[in-house]
Amino acid sequence: LKKKIITPEDVLSLPRITDNYLCPPLANDCDIEFVRFKLRDLESGTVLFDVSKHPFTDNYEEHVGGYESVEESNAGRCVRYIFTPRFLELKTVGATVEFTVGSRPITDFRMIERHYFKDTLLKSFDFDFGFCIPNSANTCEHIYHFPKLTKTLITEMINNPFQTRSDSFFFVDGVLMMHNKAEYSYNGSSDN
Repeated sequence: LKKKIITPEDVLSLPRITDNYLCPPLANDCDIEFVRFKLRDLESGTVLFDVSKHPFTDNYEEHVGGYESVEESNAGRCVRYIFTPRFLELKTVGATVEFTVGSRPITDFRMIERHYFKDTLLKSFDFDFGFCIPNSANTCEHIYHFPKLTKTLITEMINNPFQTRSDSFFFVDGVLMMHNKAEYSYNGSSDN
């Protein structure tokens, strides 16, 4: 997409993972910063992944799960997750995010997250964060209902680490202001 303003409709029409970021880091003029991310299996309550940012630094502390930052030039914008094959059998996952916002109120904060295996869309998620008061710390949990995957596709995803990828697009008032990427491996051990 080569547009000055990227809208939710634009990213919902993307047929595959983006090759590049659709906005620069400086587009985040609301000073939104994610400081913690936790995934849990809603059926068992098991925490699958938990990472938080140390206050006053750009360093993250991993509590549970596998994670690494990639792409030095876009530090913090792309991460790799390493899960066990069992992750692909989960039906519903809760994703809790903690984030801070800058000095202006945010009335319409929305995330669209699109997951792909190779160039095939697996699922698109669309979440609203609601109103955020200025200079606030916020916590929100979104529920991910995963699609049922065939055994053949699960095997392919396990055998092709980091070919499952996602684009996460964050909009304020219908305008793209953050774009993050993730890559996933499902061949990790239970020790990760």
